[in-house]
This record gives sequence, structure tokens and C-alpha cells, in this order.
Amino acid sequence: MEIPLFPLNAVLFPGGYLPLRVFEQRYMDMISHALRDGTNFGICLIASGQEVGQPAQPHEIGTIARIGDWDMQQLGVLNIKVHGEQRFRILERHAEASGLQRARIELIPNERPLHLPAGLARLQPLMRVILADAGEAVPAPHPLEDAVWLGNRYAELLPIPLLAKQKLMELDDSLLRVETIYQYLEQKGLLRQDN
Repeated sequence: MEIPLFPLNAVLFPGGYLPLRVFEQRYMDMISHALRDGTNFGICLIASGQEVGQPAQPHEIGTIARIGDWDMQQLGVLNIKVHGEQRFRILERHAEASGLQRARIELIPNERPLHLPAGLARLQPLMRVILADAGEAVPAPHPLEDAVWLGNRYAELLPIPLLAKQKLMELDDSLLRVETIYQYLEQKGLLRQDN
């Protein structure tokens, strides 16, 4: 399977949403093509390089992005909201003359829902507060009992370094992801004691 890549200073998680402002011609063309043909593209965190100019070196694992909402309130600037579908691994990539990168990828199987262990239930009240604050940025449903969903939402919403988000997204063990987040939040004193 071959897809166009959009290397960014952001990490998209499966089931997550990411608002983007697109203005570079190569990405405007990619988005136009995706909207016209109903195709998707891959979002990868930049390992080295910049979002604009020369093609950046992406991390090997990214997430398939599907365009949801879009508008163009300013000429030459496209605002889109993408939804994270499935993780993938880059097998090989090349840059076209425009600078747009394309990659041959293999899809990483989606994690199956996993009931949140009782010992981690203290994650749920804090997430309810975060979701109330986030509003429409995290559309319902909010399956707080699913360790996969809960771990992914915490990882994308917490103010942690991008490389930490990338490492959490790359984990194939959803229980390890949510346990790592639990330990982090407990060390920061952010989890209520009465649960």
C-alpha cells in the first residue's frame, strides 16, 4: 500500500482528531486529491527537519488520517480536521519533484478494546474533567472503560513532549501505555485518592 505523507510537529493517535492549517502547495494538492477521491494520507511526527521547505525525515511509525471537516476562510489557507484511523510502519519512501513524500507502508493491526483494570479506575474522573474542558475537540462517544481509548486520549491531550507522545503511540501494548500514563499522573499528584 502506498500513501502520501504529511510529516508534522504533531502526533496523531488512532481514534483521535487533529486540526491542521494547510498552506504549502504540495499539501494543498494532496488534500484536494484526498477530498476529490476519498483517499487518506499518513501523518508522521518529524524526526529531523522542518514542516515547511525541504522534505522532513519522518518517524517510521505514523497514523492514517481521514479528512473530516474542512473550510477555506482565507485564500490559500485550508483548515482541515483529520481523524486518526490506523497506525502504519514506513517500509520505504521517496520524494516527488514537488517535495511531497510518498511511502510504501504496512498497516499495524488496530488494538482491540480492552476493559480498564479496576486498579486504574482513578484515570476516569480526571479524563471526565479534561473532556469537559476540551468540548467538541474530542467528539463523543467517550468509552472511559476502554483502556485503549483512554490511553490514546491521555497520550494525545497531556502536555508532554512530542517524542514521549510518539513513544506512547508506537507501543503495541495498550495496557502498558495506560499504566505508564497512570504512573506519570500519580507522580504528578493529579489523580484523586477517593476512587
